[in-house]
Amino acid sequence: MKRSLSLASLSIAALITLSACGSSSGGSTEGAGGEISAAAAPSATAESSTGATTQATSGASEASAGHNDADVMFAQMMIPHHQQAVEMSDMMLAKDGISPDITDLAAKIKDAQGPEIETMTGWLEAWDEPMEPEGGMEGHSMSTMGSDMGGSESMEGMMSEDQMSELESAEGTEASRIFLESMTAHHEGAVTMAENEIDNGQNPDAIELAETIVTTQQAEIAEMQELLAGL
Repeated sequence: MKRSLSLASLSIAALITLSACGSSSGGSTEGAGGEISAAAAPSATAESSTGATTQATSGASEASAGHNDADVMFAQMMIPHHQQAVEMSDMMLAKDGISPDITDLAAKIKDAQGPEIETMTGWLEAWDEPMEPEGGMEGHSMSTMGSDMGGSESMEGMMSEDQMSELESAEGTEASRIFLESMTAHHEGAVTMAENEIDNGQNPDAIELAETIVTTQQAEIAEMQELLAGL
């Protein structure tokens, strides 16, 4: 009888021990789960902080891609300047008896400046700026833009209506001479405008276009000088 009671007591003790271990194990697992959650919390906070930093960086980048008055004036004045260059090129492409070297140059100028007109027009629309300076083009000298562009912006090289009519009516070598001389002066004016944008502009795209204009048109000026020497 006593032996039976001892066995029963041992069985009960074993059950109590196993129960305690199970309870302890469960508490440990739960505790570990709690520790994982606590560890995960800083990670989530870090991710949130990283996202906020990314948004702030993006916002700063967008702000740096803004524009200033020099960018606006550059686009407003370069658009009609380019438009006249395209018109001059069209005149040469419509003529007979013009050297292929000159018609190729005219086509190259038209192909380059046409898309640039569209690009600058898009900028002004995106910036919610007018296509022309306040008061219209008449409010700005075609030879000197004065203080609007830091005192150095120039529209030199723009042909008058009479000069455009003279080019349109000319033929052969005379037309080639007028075109090359006029377009050289026209390009020189564009280079001056572009250099001013590089010095005073803010918008990265506008400055990049200005740099392209300087490089491209200076090369074309050299080409036209060679063509003039060969007439």
